[in-house]
Amino acid sequence: MKQLNILFLCLLTAASAQAHAMQDTALVMDNVREKILGEIRQNFDYKNKAIDSTIVRLDGRVSKLDSVIKLTGNPRERMDKLLERVQVLEEKQKAMEQNEINVYEANYQSAVINLASMDREIKPLVLFHTTRDFFNALTETGNPMTYDGYAAGFVKFKAYIEKIKDHSATLKAVSEVVQSTGNISFGIPLVGAYSQLLFSGMADYVNSIGHKKREQKAEAEKMFALTTTLSQFATDKNLVENEWGGITQSLEEMQVYYDSTLNCNLRMVNVSRCDLTNEFTRESDASKRYIYLTVLRQKAADHVLEMKAKNPKDWKEDIYYQLMDVQALKMKYGDLTYRMRTHIDKYSVLINKYKANKNIGTHVAQLDEKLNHLKATFDDAFEPTQYVHAATQMYKVI
Repeated sequence: MKQLNILFLCLLTAASAQAHAMQDTALVMDNVREKILGEIRQNFDYKNKAIDSTIVRLDGRVSKLDSVIKLTGNPRERMDKLLERVQVLEEKQKAMEQNEINVYEANYQSAVINLASMDREIKPLVLFHTTRDFFNALTETGNPMTYDGYAAGFVKFKAYIEKIKDHSATLKAVSEVVQSTGNISFGIPLVGAYSQLLFSGMADYVNSIGHKKREQKAEAEKMFALTTTLSQFATDKNLVENEWGGITQSLEEMQVYYDSTLNCNLRMVNVSRCDLTNEFTRESDASKRYIYLTVLRQKAADHVLEMKAKNPKDWKEDIYYQLMDVQALKMKYGDLTYRMRTHIDKYSVLINKYKANKNIGTHVAQLDEKLNHLKATFDDAFEPTQYVHAATQMYKVI
């Protein structure tokens, strides 16, 4: 239950207007990010085509020089052409090195922009601004006091317990549980060891009612049957809900991983977390966010050139590790949203199992509409498969 409570904290309710506003903001945010990433791709493609053209031209010059060197009989001309050939090959090598720099610039720019934007992706995942109607209704469905006639029957059951509890150790234990929790809607367990005591007490109560008291006996039998059915329903529901504990833990771990990776890269490009928060994450003006990402993009490119100048031999290593960390983060985020979607689907299996049940089927069937709304809200906000696919293709390859 503690894990479920953590989940409920994650699934905070937002007012309808606020939810729509956040969806609109997220959409604009998506457009700003994609616009910047598109510009990074276009700039890289432009540079790449220019370098390809240069390399083709230089290869042509090398081929012509090779022909002249092969055919000439003049030693001096041969020496001059060999020297020129070496110079052309050096130009080609510089072009290839520049292409490598361009690839790292584009990839690191993409990593930093995606990393900065992920804060606006993770927070909706943590908060999941959607209605809690389904989870509230699910709780109500498992509460026997919400079923017609149950409360009245349970009052009579409690009176029976109090009357003869001193003659039965089992009923005395049931009485203590009932009295300590107030009533069955607030804490009396429908599963576990205490539930067996409750069932035993109810069975004694049903058997104690004579055949002449038909209505009371029917009421008691119905109460007992409903309690046992809801106990099995609670067991199955807990199996689904317990899996959210792992998701919650993974979400917390991802947040720590994200903060560490973001802070590391912000230090690399000489940007403060405070500036990012104020000028981008919390900025409502899309044009200002676009300007900020443009500046951040340039800082990322400058960092690549700075690393190349400071450490010509091993300049790629630190950048490469950051690229892998950002990609791993996005993959983890995509996998986590997929796990959430899969677990939400498991509630459909739970509902289908019990909605034809004669004791609780009517209540369970009413969960369908609320679950479908929950699914639709999730699907509108998150696209796990597409997100993972995009993460696998976020970088250019030399």
